[in-house]
Amino acid sequence: MHRMNPALPASPGPRLAAKGPARVPRWLKLAYSGFMAVLIPVYWDHYGPTNFLYFCDVALLLTLAALWWESPLLAGMAAVGIVVPQLFWALDFGARCLGLRLTGMTEYMFESQRPLFTRGLSLFHGWLPFLLLYLVARLGYDRRALAAWCATGWALMLVAYCWMPAPGTVLANPMHPVNINYVFGLSDDAPQRWMPPGAWLALMMTGLPLLAWVPAHFALARLCGAPARAARGGVAAGRA
Repeated sequence: MHRMNPALPASPGPRLAAKGPARVPRWLKLAYSGFMAVLIPVYWDHYGPTNFLYFCDVALLLTLAALWWESPLLAGMAAVGIVVPQLFWALDFGARCLGLRLTGMTEYMFESQRPLFTRGLSLFHGWLPFLLLYLVARLGYDRRALAAWCATGWALMLVAYCWMPAPGTVLANPMHPVNINYVFGLSDDAPQRWMPPGAWLALMMTGLPLLAWVPAHFALARLCGAPARAARGGVAAGRA
């Protein structure tokens, strides 16, 4: 039997490719995960599971996955979907704190019948857009995010329109949401009367992309550039 020459080095055999350094700090991942570990059960108990059909709540969950997988696609989807609307939320909230009323979209933050702690959790509407901008700057912007978010957003609106309660519906728990994603109008008290309900839904499904999602897409693509490499954790990050 042929003996191996001990002077020759043994074959190293196949090796797994080494992972690159993390692009998102671990402390940020842990801090955000801790926040979500509090928010999800509190919201579920207070507002009910249908509350997680709101764009902003879906963006919260996408951000959690994007942080741990370091996925440009998931971070980009959340950014495209909520950065522009939530910046208006922050503007409206700031004005309301100064005694001014712009749109009324943050009136619920000042309703005393809602627990102060729950309202405090809702302050994520003000800081989440900036966290997403940071993530996209770190990870790069995957141009597929616009199409992926449009499909997600349209599906959420159709579900809310077809199966969720309309404004003015009397619910067993008055804290449970109605008129999710404003598919019946801008008020939670009564549906809009300007046009047929289906026409309003069509207006929302075309107006939101044109006024918020597409502008965010082009701004992120211009400012952040394409991802440097595929995201870890099995979510691919394609280049433009």
